[in-house]
Amino acid sequence: MLTTLSVGIQRPLFSFPLSQRCLLLLRSFTALAHADQVPVDTECSEFLPWLTHKSGTEISSVLSIGKSNYGRSLFACKHIQPGDCILKVPFSMQLAPDNLLPSISSLLADDINNVAKLALFILLHQKLGPASEWAPYIRCLPPVTDLHSSIFWSDEELKMIEICSLYQETLKHKAQIENDFSSIKHVLDRFPEYFEDVTLHKFMHAYNLVESRAWVSTRGISMIPFADFFNHDTFSETDVLNDDFTQVSEVISDENYAPGDEVLIRYGKFSNARLLLDFGFIPPSNKYDKVQFEVSVPQHDHLRGMKLDLLSRHSTPASNDVNDLSSGGNAFTVMEVKPSSGKGRGIPQSLRAFARVLCCTSPQELQDLATKATKNDGRLARVPFKNRAKEVEAHQLLHLKFSHMIDNYNAALESLSCHRSPLSGKRTQRMKMARDLLTGELRILESASSWLNNYCKTLNDQ
Repeated sequence: MLTTLSVGIQRPLFSFPLSQRCLLLLRSFTALAHADQVPVDTECSEFLPWLTHKSGTEISSVLSIGKSNYGRSLFACKHIQPGDCILKVPFSMQLAPDNLLPSISSLLADDINNVAKLALFILLHQKLGPASEWAPYIRCLPPVTDLHSSIFWSDEELKMIEICSLYQETLKHKAQIENDFSSIKHVLDRFPEYFEDVTLHKFMHAYNLVESRAWVSTRGISMIPFADFFNHDTFSETDVLNDDFTQVSEVISDENYAPGDEVLIRYGKFSNARLLLDFGFIPPSNKYDKVQFEVSVPQHDHLRGMKLDLLSRHSTPASNDVNDLSSGGNAFTVMEVKPSSGKGRGIPQSLRAFARVLCCTSPQELQDLATKATKNDGRLARVPFKNRAKEVEAHQLLHLKFSHMIDNYNAALESLSCHRSPLSGKRTQRMKMARDLLTGELRILESASSWLNNYCKTLNDQ
């Protein structure tokens, strides 16, 4: 039975995945006319023959490794049609935590996660160099200078996105990696022949290589050589599939490709924040972009205790979406609200319910909400107030909070545009990523604000 492999894994702090499959990832609209015109990546010229020989089976006869404007990628070297199997990698050729030497694995505590284990495997084989049986693959992994995940940004660079939820998520994840490093330090010291020069920085590099390249698998997570050279396209429907019966991971094309076309897959339905955190890039257009919106019961609210109790008894379970950053408590995930929908799709119903609870001014109003929730499906305040003025008040409260966020985002973008000092190439690139992140989230906030404003106006006009 075929099961989709998510380009991501579960991180301890929040939902995650994995790969720097080469910085941005846009389809080139100028297809090359012949296969021999594919921009060959000479650094990896020996890689596919080595992988085919080592596996004892053909990996792909229609793809070749080349370089796009955005980094290493895979190109069609023959015509490809929808439904064609364009790549097969046996499970035996995939790297997983159980590939780590037993003498090392036996020293690791049970709470050491699979990413850290596979990072140790990479560090070990980097040290082995040409003597490693995986040397051709290890050599093709990008150096840290080519990685732009926000975990590698300096404190000054991170200040550019301080207004976004990604800022805190980045700090949390860096702290988690540091904790993982401390937890395996005794193993590094035990095997100086392999790890004597491993620093936190080197461990973080290996850690991100795993996070940005691995798929969830029956072995926990797996790095799939060659498949991880695919670049990302938000609009692609192509994914990596895992056939447990034949013990092969494969990719089935979802469209036509002519020789010379860059062949792309979709890593997942990820927001820009998730793509930047895990993969180190932001696409120019992302229909799956999202914003984390936080709202809470004010400390000065005389009904605060009752409201918090009511919300806890009828709370919406925290989001644990493998396709994006997690949210929970009073954090809500907002997507772009399309004007044509007319129903505010993109603004969670749970957020609108939260606002209805916030604007209650008496214990009786809160009790009425609780009674109604108990009689129905248990969800709180999902139905509009019959009192139109009260419904407007709740949504104006949200509109005010969105407007405040919009002002802050505009100020942050203005600050970026006013930067005048000379920048290095890397800093310029990261500033553009910060600007793209802010611009994308601002678009979502403005769409939600516009819908809320129209909703309130429509109620007032009735």
